[in-house]
Amino acid sequence: MTSEASARTAAPRPAYAERLRIPWLAWPGWVAVAALLAAEIWMGSTGLRAWVPFAVLLPLTVFLLWRADRIKVVVTATEFLVDDARLPLSVIADVVPLDAAGKREVLGVGSHPLAFVVQRPWISGAVQVLLDDPADPTPFWVVSSRHPVELATALLRSRS
Repeated sequence: MTSEASARTAAPRPAYAERLRIPWLAWPGWVAVAALLAAEIWMGSTGLRAWVPFAVLLPLTVFLLWRADRIKVVVTATEFLVDDARLPLSVIADVVPLDAAGKREVLGVGSHPLAFVVQRPWISGAVQVLLDDPADPTPFWVVSSRHPVELATALLRSRS
């Protein structure tokens, strides 16, 4: 394959990309909790109660942790992507980076029932993306981010 052909097939590099990962200490902690719960259900019994709790709870815990660990936040040239939600950059009115106190305010007293929220409690920062779309009743998005200033800058830069 020539360099021209590989350049055409390569996707354009996003302006910003982040994965909202779970802290690594949560993995062994939650697996230990699942193993303890399975042992409580087992309690020395024989038959199905001896192995089903372990066969169900441990893989289920790993699956749920994997699902919670896969959220991606990406800013491309035309869209803001959060997991499988897509927002065209043309409808963004403003972007506000939030620290822990600002995030608590926006999700608490300043919340709106129609807001789109992707919040991870283990991540202190966030961005509030204010929308200007008359066809959409969603007033704003709140998305957790470990680097809210960089995400807000990338959104504002890509928008203009």
